[in-house]
Amino acid sequence: MHNKQLTISPAWIFRTDTDELFEPALLLLLENIRASGKLTHAAAAVGISYRHAWNLLNRGADIFGLPLVEMRKGHGSKLSLLGEKLLWADQRVKARLGPQLESMASELNEQISQLITGTQPVLRIHASHGFAIALLPELFEQVKINLQYRNPEEALTALNRGECDLASLHIPTDRALAKQVFSHYQQLLASNQLQAIRLVTRSEGLMLRQGCHDHIHSLPDLSASQLSFIGRDSRSGTRLLFKILLEQQGLAEESINRSSQKEYTHTAIAAYVASGMADAGFGLKAAAEQFNLRFIELANEYYLLLFRQDQLAPELLAPLLDVVRSQYFTDRISEVPGYAPDRPGTITTLKQLIGN
Repeated sequence: MHNKQLTISPAWIFRTDTDELFEPALLLLLENIRASGKLTHAAAAVGISYRHAWNLLNRGADIFGLPLVEMRKGHGSKLSLLGEKLLWADQRVKARLGPQLESMASELNEQISQLITGTQPVLRIHASHGFAIALLPELFEQVKINLQYRNPEEALTALNRGECDLASLHIPTDRALAKQVFSHYQQLLASNQLQAIRLVTRSEGLMLRQGCHDHIHSLPDLSASQLSFIGRDSRSGTRLLFKILLEQQGLAEESINRSSQKEYTHTAIAAYVASGMADAGFGLKAAAEQFNLRFIELANEYYLLLFRQDQLAPELLAPLLDVVRSQYFTDRISEVPGYAPDRPGTITTLKQLIGN
């Protein structure tokens, strides 16, 4: 049986107008220098010699015209401002492109598997990017998972057209807020065949750098402060939730000093704030903690998987329920900041969750 899975990762190639190049290992070296403060330790972690590490840093300084590292006798090494900027750029690239590359890898792995093993069951999931849904492909054995990251509108449209078997939807646990989200997607949720699989709850809120803007505790504070804010793309479920939360406080979207830049994942928002390119953002607690940001919870939400009873075959549904009901899944979810198991694998309806 073919069990090997391919992954796709972004890689930087530095090329000047005179075609000078240096190795992508430079970024990994910078990351380890920041972590250890020692060039010797960083070189060993990357698997290169101390001399090679020196050559990489010197070549980088020559190409950029500025040092990447500050060497302090008796105090180790630390990244220069340029070194920090390069490293943050790398973090943002990975956060922004990660979900797209994972989707492409999922498609490729399915095609390769079909060629090698022939026709076998494939569970097609279109879902908003999240820490819980990303676990599923690694937990399945009997059934192949084709996981495509899509915004809620795209995912629900695909479900109604029969282009996927499951579509995610995240709605607030607060019923008044949930009804507003339901109303927004009402036309796409009209089928009486729709069922919801409970999975997890997760926490969303404001993200700010530690030790900065400690006077911010709420959306009115953020609006009054006019701090620079990085937001999600207009069709994301998180953008919709943020808009509803503003309306609840009597605030217009225009009252927030929003950057023209948009990001497509929670981790990209967190990386943007952590790098100092914006003062605040809105997203998952898990992403905020990943980048050591201060987090102010503003909402808790269900992350659900929707399916149509008339379309999803029992031989695909049963393995999914077995996986998400397992103790292993529960334990893994419990490790993620801001996430909690929410009776995983329980089948319900949206009306039962949010009321009539």
